Formats: sequence, structure tokens, C-alpha cells
Amino acid sequence: MSNNYQVQNLPDYFKQYKKSIKNPKKFWDKIADENFVWYQRWSKVLEYDMESANIKWFKNAKLNITKNCLDRHLSTRGDKTAIIFEPNNPEEEARYISYQELYDEVGKMANVLQSQGVKKGDRVVIYLPMIPELAITMLACARLGAIHSVVFAGFSSSAVSSRINDCDAKVVVTSDGSYRGAKTLDLKSIVDEALDKSPQVEKVLVVKRTNQAVKMKEGRDFWLDELLEKAPKDFVSVIMDAEDPLFILYTSGSTGKPKGMVHTTAGYMVYIGYTFKNVFNYQENDVYWCTADIGWITGHSYILYGPLLNGATTVIFEGVPTYPQPDRFWEVIEKHKVTQFYTAPTAIRSLAKESVEWVDKHDLSSLKVIGSVGEPINEEAWHWYNDQIGKKKCPIVDTWWQTETGGILISPLPFVTPTKPTYATLPLPGIQPVLMNEKRIEITENQQNGNLCIRFPWPGIARTIWGDHQRYIDTYFKAFPGKYFTGDGALRDEVGYYRITGRVDDVIIVSGHNLGTAPIEDSINEHPAVAESAIVGYPHDVKGNALYGYVMLKEVGEDRDKENLRKEINHLISEQIGPIAKLDKIQFVSSLPKTRSGKIMRRILRKIAEGDFSNFGDTSTLLNPEIVDEIKNQRIN
Repeated sequence: MSNNYQVQNLPDYFKQYKKSIKNPKKFWDKIADENFVWYQRWSKVLEYDMESANIKWFKNAKLNITKNCLDRHLSTRGDKTAIIFEPNNPEEEARYISYQELYDEVGKMANVLQSQGVKKGDRVVIYLPMIPELAITMLACARLGAIHSVVFAGFSSSAVSSRINDCDAKVVVTSDGSYRGAKTLDLKSIVDEALDKSPQVEKVLVVKRTNQAVKMKEGRDFWLDELLEKAPKDFVSVIMDAEDPLFILYTSGSTGKPKGMVHTTAGYMVYIGYTFKNVFNYQENDVYWCTADIGWITGHSYILYGPLLNGATTVIFEGVPTYPQPDRFWEVIEKHKVTQFYTAPTAIRSLAKESVEWVDKHDLSSLKVIGSVGEPINEEAWHWYNDQIGKKKCPIVDTWWQTETGGILISPLPFVTPTKPTYATLPLPGIQPVLMNEKRIEITENQQNGNLCIRFPWPGIARTIWGDHQRYIDTYFKAFPGKYFTGDGALRDEVGYYRITGRVDDVIIVSGHNLGTAPIEDSINEHPAVAESAIVGYPHDVKGNALYGYVMLKEVGEDRDKENLRKEINHLISEQIGPIAKLDKIQFVSSLPKTRSGKIMRRILRKIAEGDFSNFGDTSTLLNPEIVDEIKNQRIN
């Protein structure tokens, strides 16, 4: 990545942004041309039709993303550390993998996959913990032109088999087990169970991680280390078309059936490379750490592809924030002199509950930029993060984007955009957000709420849902014709900053008033006894809908009189938002049902509030499936 495309200051941002909106094709043409290597240049920068959701970037270009992630760095950065692997157990030594070593390992893995019958266009399901083999396998798939589909290594066997079946994968890469905090998980038996429902899988390649005894099926299951020992390290990257799929990543659908979002090669590469460089203000000798799991889009884009495209050093962390103690994150930052740290508001909130002594034990002075991802960050968490971790000198990049967008769309740029707590601020160059009202009319004035849409395609946009393009059109392009509908609501303030107010289906109409759940939750979370909350609507004879609150207390609130707490919470809401937003029912819970990426499953909470226990969908993919029964049994009638 050349430095010409790192936005330098606020006037430069407005200049770049204006150029990118006036002539998006010319803007992206220049970035693609000057910052990446290609086998063949494109014949057309962009061809698109929003109605049919048919979008093609860099038409007829030929490339391989791994040539940009690996090969081109070897002459100048061959000895530089590409990946720092920080294991679950701090007693185990960290691994430092150079660009040359990574290139060699990816070549071997590509040869192994090819020897097992994998060819261009085949799908490979990867069910691995956060270990280097996960990154190596993804890159090896990309090198030989296979489509990787990573499934988070905490999902149930039914979630694994449904994804294998949907994309018709013939090969699965997994491990004997994984470490997660104090637990050891048996991944291989989960895969075995999944394959009872996915008989088309021909080969299972197994990484040795925990060395626990596992069953190996003759002719189907192979130890990966034995195959790698015999494999040559040279593998010439397969020439890919710009629009050839790079990966399929499944995201939860509102119907419960997962959606296989398809990201293609060239546009994704250009967009992720550009956004990583700018959003994290990456400089040559920085050490970058994103704490997400590679099983999510955040890990694909901003642990693996974005950093490697920029020749960066990226940390892969196997553990959890609180193991063996609640200072593990801060210990890792100090140990590896991390400069950019990117994590989820859920993690920030849980660590903020701990004594600040855990933070003060560590030298965090290497940090330059800190970021949040996954959901809007509430004000209390933002200030704690800013004060305690950033020491008021590190800009917070509060990033907004989705699996479907491929990369970050709205975010402050560090040392460029003045930040504002809870606001994702301004769109990145090339991104044209618009707010739409329910009548499908664009809201042009500021200080307004609306449905957040994007007017013009960007290179990182997903191209389809695997095997179901009509569902892709219906979900993202039908509600507001000619625009991509994000499904999120947003507020635009007086200077044009965007604040994401949550899913539009989290807007509840109470007595004719549109109430977004995010601001109500923010005000509840400011109560000193509250750790986290979730609000849903349920049918009410008089109001049409009433508000039901699920509130999780900090330890300090556990022994408080619950009726008084309910009054205090409603008083706070009444003061900050108005009496109309007061909750009719408040249920105190020990935890909230969440996906592994930290999103609260409101669909389940809504059904419980309504008293409908008929079909919660597959709850085994939740981080804490057992909580559903607990909440259901304690529901307030």
C-alpha cells in the first residue's frame, strides 16, 4: 500500500471523499492500480444494476489475493513477523511466523489440499480454533482457488452440518480439540457427529492441538502434520478472475436459516487493503491486534487479509480476555508492544466491571489507536475505554460495518476525524450513506433518524447469498429500490456524524412513538448497578406494544431490593428519554443470550416476552445456550 492513500488530515479527508463520490470509478481505479499486483488489468472498473443486485468490480481482471498478501512482500519483508501467535495458556511460548515462513507453510498446505482432490471452485469447510493453521488453511485455499468457508469452532454439530450441506463441501479441516480458557473442547467428535448428516464429505484433515485421543475413520480422516511433512513448499498461485468467489461466510438470518454471504476476490481485496491502512493508521513497524475470532468477518478482514495485504504484523490470540486472570488483554498488549487494539464493546464492558488495578499493572504506552467493533458502543464503555486503556491519547475508532459489507463503511479515521462518544462519525471515502423514511423518501436534513442505506456499490460488498440470489435481492435491495438496505437505523447529527441506533427491527412503536432500543439501553446501562441490558417489545392491549427489559446486574446490584431497582431504572429512562420510554416489565437476568460475536439474540428475547416458547431456532450456536431456559422460566407474566 502506498502512502498516497493514507488520509492525512481532515481537509484531506473531505478532498478524498469528494473525489470518491464525484467519480467513484476513477477513485477505485487509481487505488487498485497503484497498490496491488495483477496478472491482468481490468477492462471495466465497475458494472452494476442495483435492482437485480448484479455487481461486478474490476471486470476481467486476473489476480490471486495471496500474491498480494505474501509473494510481493518476500523481497522487502521476508524476515519480518507476519503473525504473532499468542496461545491460550500464557505459560506456552508465543510463536513468531515471518512472511517467508508463512509463504512456505501456505505452499505446503495448498499442495496437501490439492493432493486430497481439492481444485479451483471447490468448497472447503474450516472448523479450527484460533491457531496459525486456521490462517494458513484459508490462505492455501485462496492460493489454489478453492472457496473457504470458516465455521466458528464453538458451533454445534448441527450448525456445522447445515453449513457443509448448504455449500456442498467435500473437505473439512479441523483439529483434535481446542483450548478455551480453562476448558478443553473436543472438536473432532463434533465434526464426526456433523458428518452423520453430511455424508458427501470425502476427506477430513485433522490438526494436532490438544493431543487428546480422537476417533479417526479409515480412508476419510488424516493427520495434517503427517501430510505436511511430505509436501513441497512451492505452489504457484492459481490465476483467479476478479469475480471468482474467495469465501463464503455464514451469518444468522432473521428466519433462523443461515445466509452464506459470498465475497469475491478483487473488490474484497482492494477494499480491505485500503480500509485497514486508513482506519487503523497502520505504519510499517506497528504491531496490530484484533481480538475477534477468524470465524467471523472481522477476523477474515482485519486479522488476516487486511493486515497481510499491507505487510503488517498481526496477532492471533487463542485465549479469552479473563483467563487466567482479567488482565490477559493488557498483559498481551504489554508483552508484544501492541500499537493498534481492536475489540468488541461486550469485552470492554465485561473488563470495565473488574478493578482498574488489573489495567494499572501493565504498561500500555505502546498503544496508538484503539477500536471497537460488532455493535454500537455505549457512552459509559466508550469513556472507560478512552480513559483507562487509551489514556486519553489514543483515538477510538468506533467502526460500523457488517458481514455483508466485507469491510468498515463508517468510522472515525485516527488523528483525522474528531471523535464523539457513541458515534461512528463519517463514511469512509467511496461510501455514500443515506437515511430513508418509511415512505422510501430520502431524509436530507440533519438531526434526523432514518433507515440507513447505501446509495452506490463499493468494492467490498457481498455479491450474493450462496445458492439463493433471490433471497439476497429480497433481503438487501427490495425495501428501498436502487439502494443497499443495511437493516440498521441511524441518527445523523448536526454536523453529519452518524450514530447507529441498532437494527430497525429493534425500533418499537409504543403508543404511536417510534422508540429505538439502543438509546433506552444506553440510559439503563448508566445505572451504577447495571452491567448490560436488552429491550424488546411485546403486544399490549392499550399501547399496541409495551417495553420489556432484560437487565443484567453487576455484583454490586445483586443484593439490592429489586423493586427499588426497577423504580430507579425507570426514573433514569424517564429523565433521559421521557416517560413514554419507561419499561412495563423488568426481568433481572444472570446473562443475556448472545451469538459468539457478542450480538444479543433479540429474536429469542422477543418470543419469551410474548410468552411464545414454540420455536427458538437452533440455540446451540449461542455462546450460552443454557441461559434461554433460565430466562424463560423466570419470565414476568
